[in-house]
Amino acid sequence: MKLLVVLLAAVSLCAGEDIPQVPGDNSHYVEGVSRYIWMPDGDEVPHLVDLHEPVDESVLNERNGANNEYWLFTRRNPNSRQVIRRNDVNSIRNSNYNGGRPLMVIVHGWNGNGNSGMNALIRDAYLAVADANVIVVDWRGPANGLYNAAVRAVPNVGQFLGDFLVWLINNGGGNWNNVHLVGFSLGAHVVGNAGRRAGGRASRITGLDPAGPQWGGNGNALRAADGQYVEAIHTDGGFLGIMDPIGRANFYPNGGRNRQPGCSNSNCSHGRAPYLFASSVRTNHFNGRLCNNLNQAQNNQCTGANLRMGNSILNKRGSGLYGLTTGASWPF
Repeated sequence: MKLLVVLLAAVSLCAGEDIPQVPGDNSHYVEGVSRYIWMPDGDEVPHLVDLHEPVDESVLNERNGANNEYWLFTRRNPNSRQVIRRNDVNSIRNSNYNGGRPLMVIVHGWNGNGNSGMNALIRDAYLAVADANVIVVDWRGPANGLYNAAVRAVPNVGQFLGDFLVWLINNGGGNWNNVHLVGFSLGAHVVGNAGRRAGGRASRITGLDPAGPQWGGNGNALRAADGQYVEAIHTDGGFLGIMDPIGRANFYPNGGRNRQPGCSNSNCSHGRAPYLFASSVRTNHFNGRLCNNLNQAQNNQCTGANLRMGNSILNKRGSGLYGLTTGASWPF
């Protein structure tokens, strides 16, 4: 480990940029300029990422969305997953999937997996308020390893997810007006690509602090047209999250950036988005106010019309930029 740090330091000095030493502290980071950034994994542990590190193309070919796993949870099996496999109709029939119920899909971010804490947090919140099908997508193969490789894998992972959802609804029943896709960080861009692949039919798509590094101006990023209603909840804009209003509705709690109340660094601020969303599903108490522009949103100076942030309402609709203030601890 000491040798690795020395080697990284040598590379950094050659590149003219010092390696940040304090885990989770991204105060040095300048979007589009900085080479290094601290990123949390699925357990919220920070890792130093080299945004200039080259990607092995052979790894990309091996790690794609064909290896996605789809874990079903319902009120009949709230804690024990049932795996549904695409093109295996019996895996639907032998599960608790019910096409007459809402379908919520949760997608983790970089270095996460189906067991990452954010999945259970959101799953439990949703099942507490709705008798629904909740599918947790495990895309750990492409997600784990180099961040740059995971970024490159996102479109393929999302396309496979989109194809799976089309197959599931065609063979297991369901209604696109009852579909809500939720993704955190890189997972936000995954659900965007899934919604696009499915023809924009999903009723709702929610991006939880969509990943920022390498996503500004990226054509594979989450878009406002990827679903009937697409929202983004920004909590670490300009660092680990994207500040741009890429959804149809964009929420900027506490200015949409570090430091979120109760947080000491951007890793915490980035990870706050799933908690805010889970809380909103349970209580629907976050009241966004329409902003005239992004500057108002960043400074929490918005006084326009109201729109609730998050929640589980499938026919929710709205557009624009919204600012609001939250608390520092659950339920915020």
